[in-house]
Amino acid sequence: MSAFFIAEISSNHGRDLSRSKALIDAAAQAGCDAVKFQLFRIERMFAPEILAQSAKHRARTAWELPLSFLPDLAAHCQERGIQFSCTPFYVEAVGELQPFVSFYKIASYELLYDPLLVAAARTGKPVIVSTGMASIDEIRHANLVLERAGARDVTFLHCVSAYPAPPEQANLAAIETLRQLTGRLAGWSDHTVSPAVILRAVERWQAAAIEFHLDLDGAGAEFAPGHCWLPHQIGEVIQLVREGERADGTGIKEPVAAELPDREWRADPEDGMRPMRAIRASYKPDAA
Repeated sequence: MSAFFIAEISSNHGRDLSRSKALIDAAAQAGCDAVKFQLFRIERMFAPEILAQSAKHRARTAWELPLSFLPDLAAHCQERGIQFSCTPFYVEAVGELQPFVSFYKIASYELLYDPLLVAAARTGKPVIVSTGMASIDEIRHANLVLERAGARDVTFLHCVSAYPAPPEQANLAAIETLRQLTGRLAGWSDHTVSPAVILRAVERWQAAAIEFHLDLDGAGAEFAPGHCWLPHQIGEVIQLVREGERADGTGIKEPVAAELPDREWRADPEDGMRPMRAIRASYKPDAA
């Protein structure tokens, strides 16, 4: 199965439609299968007593994605041949996104909010869920909520919700734990910006999906902490993954096209000498 790469644009769009489209272009050029934005409103994300005291949190209004961008972003993704997705952070956002997204993504911080899970599940669209900071019991509960609400196509992403996440704490073996626990597809949401971590997640732990944060040029609002990839960085990793996938083949053990010319030059079973007797009889050396 080919790994599904999702470029998380997060708030690196800067509320600029042209920049948003350029990020979609960069994701498509890098070989991604989908891009994902975030739809939140600060007054619906943080409690009033936090906003009243924290200028830092109030300032995040500058990171909000305008609703008016959605039709253009979805259309641009279609033009570029990649899927458009978005994370809803409040229940009504599920309906606002429904005409445009190919799938929903539930963020780690919202994993415990059952009404959001239910709303996404009831649309009938695929749902991808990040599990950063979550316990086994919390993940089991979320899976049950999604199942009871009718979700059929669900992927759980193992995630370390640190920005950036230390590679030595990636705990990639938890991908298999999620697969066994939920009976669903499982993958990796990356905050390490480590090619080795992503390659290991795909090649050793068969991650069905890889999500990562993408910035265009290092000028995005979320680039400074160090958890965002640049297009050329992730493009090289995706190319390596795709090359590896192409090498898998069918699994049928039989001669492949590249080795057919040498089959007659194996040792003959009668005398153990090369090439086969039939070739020896008609052999003529190549012209110099």
